[in-house]
Amino acid sequence: MQMKDEDFSNNENVTALLMEKPLASEHVYDGALLQVYTDKVELPDKTTSTRDWIKHPGASAVVPVFEDGTIMLLKQFRYPPRKVFIEVPAGKLDPGESPRSTAERELLEESGIRCHHLAETGSFYPAIGYADEIIYSYVAWGLELEEQNEDDDEFLLNYRIPFSEAMKLIETGEITDGKTICTLLNASIWWKKNGPFSIDRIVK
Repeated sequence: MQMKDEDFSNNENVTALLMEKPLASEHVYDGALLQVYTDKVELPDKTTSTRDWIKHPGASAVVPVFEDGTIMLLKQFRYPPRKVFIEVPAGKLDPGESPRSTAERELLEESGIRCHHLAETGSFYPAIGYADEIIYSYVAWGLELEEQNEDDDEFLLNYRIPFSEAMKLIETGEITDGKTICTLLNASIWWKKNGPFSIDRIVK
């Protein structure tokens, strides 16, 4: 049922009006990374429906910025779509780990970069139709290059390019990974307002 915006434009309880109430939940799949559930829910009009959804531990993604205006991205093959993607360093939160610690760890493991400065630039939900995953985005600077230490089943190539070029690759459709698009956009917005040093080649 579609509700017109004007019907509730002045209502402070929009969330309550649209809320779907869980009535029952079945844990249908227990994976190494993902937990899948099928829930029975009560809709706002009091009818019922089912919702299949994935419980995710959350993740962090980071844009490492060098003083010459370049950033370090990665090239990685992703099995579900069967293709290589250009991505920012990122990874899931381990149990008990903070988003900030995850960003620092994944940056070092995946790209071999240790950062002296790290700032959170926002957060976003990449798959709201079927998962509760939240990704925390960061920008890093004061970088030192070390050796990569990726997981045994990860095969990654570092891809260092100007920040502005990465933004252009979004426009041309060469960067299509959602988390990378969002994280680069958050980093660009943050850097224009708060950047600790000037990057002439960043998109104006």
